Amino acid sequence: MIYELRTYTVRPGVVGEMVKAASTISRDIRADNFGKLEGYWITEIGPLNQVMHMWSYADLNERTRLRAELAKNPRWTGEYIPVIRPLLVRQEVRLLNAIIPPVAPATSGNIYEFRNYRAKPVGGAKQWLDLITGVMPEREKYSKIVGLWTTEAGQPNEVCHIWAYPDLNARATARGNAMKDPAWLEFLSKGTQVLEEMHSTIMLPAPHSPLQ
Repeated sequence: MIYELRTYTVRPGVVGEMVKAASTISRDIRADNFGKLEGYWITEIGPLNQVMHMWSYADLNERTRLRAELAKNPRWTGEYIPVIRPLLVRQEVRLLNAIIPPVAPATSGNIYEFRNYRAKPVGGAKQWLDLITGVMPEREKYSKIVGLWTTEAGQPNEVCHIWAYPDLNARATARGNAMKDPAWLEFLSKGTQVLEEMHSTIMLPAPHSPLQ
């Protein structure tokens, strides 16, 4: 599987219009016939005026084929694109390989945290991934991961992971408890040595997002 994470920055004040178009026009046209929608979120803390949506495809060839078919769809070009084009400021695309494929939280009504780290060139991302997967059973005692990826294109030497929490207080509690765990502290002492940058974005699921 290949995962595509699309981040759209829109003009201030029009996020609601963007989500409405995505949840009605786009979903009616696309369904899951042109890639499967894994999640659709609105950024809440971090970069603002953004929506982030993740799609999955069997492989890069399928993505190319399905996106070409979508671009020829008269409803897509005639109904959806004209609505969102005036709203957009910038579009960013990441192609991701899953280390841990998306897993829906046990309950809905969550906030989501997208964390993306830039690792040291030439091997840093693999080193970090080896460390995090080794300690994941300990970390998941406090909260469950939604997914873990390495970026194939768009941002070299990057790893991305998404976590879900019932609310911000639950996030603070889980992270505070993890910071008392010797295994997690050992991971941090090693993992931070291979990273150059760390970013975090708190996201809210859109009404039509499969991940709630």
